[in-house]
Amino acid sequence: MTTYLIRRLLWLIPVLLTVSLVTFIIMRNAPGGPWDTDPDRRQVDATTLKMLETYYGLDKPMWRQFMAYVIGDVNPKGAFVCGLVCGNMGPSYRQRGRTVQDILFSAPADQPFWDSRFGYSMRLGLSALIFAVVVGIPIGILSALKQNTFWDYAGMFVTTIGVSMPNFVMGIFLIIIFAVWLHWVNIIASTWTTPNAWILPALILGFGTTATTARQTRSAMLEVMRQDYIRTARAKGLAERVIIPRHMLKNALIPVVTILGPALAILVTGSFIIETMFGFPGMGRAYVMSISQRDYSMIMGTTLIYALLVALANLSVDIIYSFIDPRIRLDK
Repeated sequence: MTTYLIRRLLWLIPVLLTVSLVTFIIMRNAPGGPWDTDPDRRQVDATTLKMLETYYGLDKPMWRQFMAYVIGDVNPKGAFVCGLVCGNMGPSYRQRGRTVQDILFSAPADQPFWDSRFGYSMRLGLSALIFAVVVGIPIGILSALKQNTFWDYAGMFVTTIGVSMPNFVMGIFLIIIFAVWLHWVNIIASTWTTPNAWILPALILGFGTTATTARQTRSAMLEVMRQDYIRTARAKGLAERVIIPRHMLKNALIPVVTILGPALAILVTGSFIIETMFGFPGMGRAYVMSISQRDYSMIMGTTLIYALLVALANLSVDIIYSFIDPRIRLDK
């Protein structure tokens, strides 16, 4: 397994380089620039803009800007500044005096790491994934065991809504119900230190994954239930409480795990809509703001973090496979 992991991790290098190159090309060919949307643009003359572009290296050829971001370059003071290969994601053009990694990974003073923007997004994604697993898998199991009954139809009705309705539309409906009509929650929380503030964003973000998990669990359970070894287990007199978790669910989890691994990365990377809707202080909201402000370094850095999360999620799925099914080996 060690050789397999090393090879997969090494493959991350060309993947991230490709993502960074594509993002760089699209970003630099988009109209506008870091200071075009500056509210104080009317006070910045052409000379000042030229000085800013020279200071940040935006006056150099495109290929050199990309190499400077990835490898590094000499700054105006004559010192070499290492780039992405050293973990430096560059300075933010909008939040001047701060680097991208400082904005995304640094928490406020005297606060733990999990209170950083990255920490908030990860906690929201994990909360949504836990909700999807705790709710989606039991719904799928119940629907399979009660096939073509009221419970099956009810479960599939709910999951069909979850699969077909975008999370921002679901968010609007739930905000109207729980915040406007019932007044159980605030539309924009005054503080995110209380668990109640996380319930609605996590529920909305994880509802689609819950529906997908339930449908996949139901399909896998129905296939496993018809296998010969299940009939043999019942013929031997094993109780259903033993057959369902030990024989049915364990073998049905492989296709479910296939979607749950990337689902975490998707929940984190796709949370920018929910974060913007609720004013959530996470990485996704900062990503949306950086795009509107043409903050090149923030766009590049956040995109690469998202790409890395997706790649690591796919790798984790392969590793979990080997624990669920001993027939799957990662020697090659």
